[in-house]
Amino acid sequence: MSQPTPDRLPADQLPPGAVRRSGKWAVGNREGELFAVSRICRHQLADLSQGSIDADGCLVCPWHQSTYDVKTGEMTSGPKGFLGYHGKAPGYDRFVLAYGRKLKLRVRQVLRRGDDIVVED
Repeated sequence: MSQPTPDRLPADQLPPGAVRRSGKWAVGNREGELFAVSRICRHQLADLSQGSIDADGCLVCPWHQSTYDVKTGEMTSGPKGFLGYHGKAPGYDRFVLAYGRKLKLRVRQVLRRGDDIVVED
């Protein structure tokens, strides 16, 4: 079995529906379609490699459920709270969503090479 390197991970560690860390990237498997985006949420700096993939194929932040389009890096829905609070905060949510659409996640191409998944620079 291959050992993980900063921008590479074993393919068997990324089944459909999974998101994992590979160096500075959150790498996911959307029903066989691989993606890589920068790991840090634009809201409160959560590690997106601990997130999930929703029914629309967006990456969901593990802390406050902001969602990101993994093809563009754009935030598609804002947070559902802040700090330790989980709930509605309409003005704040709109503000975060607005800058999340401008300050997009970085997106990289992901390839399967043998038994590994590699994030291209």
